[in-house]
Amino acid sequence: MTFPSGPLLFLPGLLNDAVLWRGPIAALADRSAAAVADLTLDDSVAAMARRALAAAPPRFGLVALSMGGYVAFEILRQAPERVTRLALFDTGAAPEDAAHAALRRQGMEQIKVGRFAGVTTRLLPKLVHASHVAGPVGDAVKAMAERVGGEAFLRQQRAILARPDSRPTLATIRVPTLVAVGADDVLTPPALAQEIHAGIAGSHLHVLSECGHLPPLERPEGTAALLREWLDA
Repeated sequence: MTFPSGPLLFLPGLLNDAVLWRGPIAALADRSAAAVADLTLDDSVAAMARRALAAAPPRFGLVALSMGGYVAFEILRQAPERVTRLALFDTGAAPEDAAHAALRRQGMEQIKVGRFAGVTTRLLPKLVHASHVAGPVGDAVKAMAERVGGEAFLRQQRAILARPDSRPTLATIRVPTLVAVGADDVLTPPALAQEIHAGIAGSHLHVLSECGHLPPLERPEGTAALLREWLDA
């Protein structure tokens, strides 16, 4: 079957799996063949990007969220000629700052001496809008974290901590680009999306209302609509 928009490669975030993108992928089934990269097996964004590229079609559109955005920037450094278009959700281009790095290392040490707790009820309000903490969205976030597990979490955190500064990469991006963010995202707030938008010439910025860090789960219809517009551009 030939799809009008070509293949799409979806990149999940920290402690996310393919379920993150299930709603938008289903909504776009008439437009594109989709694959979701496995970002649980490596402890650097460079290795994650190499693995994703090895399994990807020769050319593809790239859709990424949070940590997946860091991998997307690395893919654009390693093989820019293979990416036909780019959609970035709730991510940033800057490297980790000292305060956030300290919190990540603290969480990593807690896992090493105890049991992996996954995404707790206390953590959920930082990931999703308050209206989604209780209910199927919150349950889905917790279930994804359990499936990914503690060992993969440690690998992903090491990759995030060591990620390079992608701000110089922004000016090199020449493909149609969508930058989107939840209005209530406290982990990668709208200011980070605005920085990316300002750095990529011709990009389009969209802020999703009443939405936290995970638009594909919190606002699947809105996310799919944005991606459909991006494919039509």
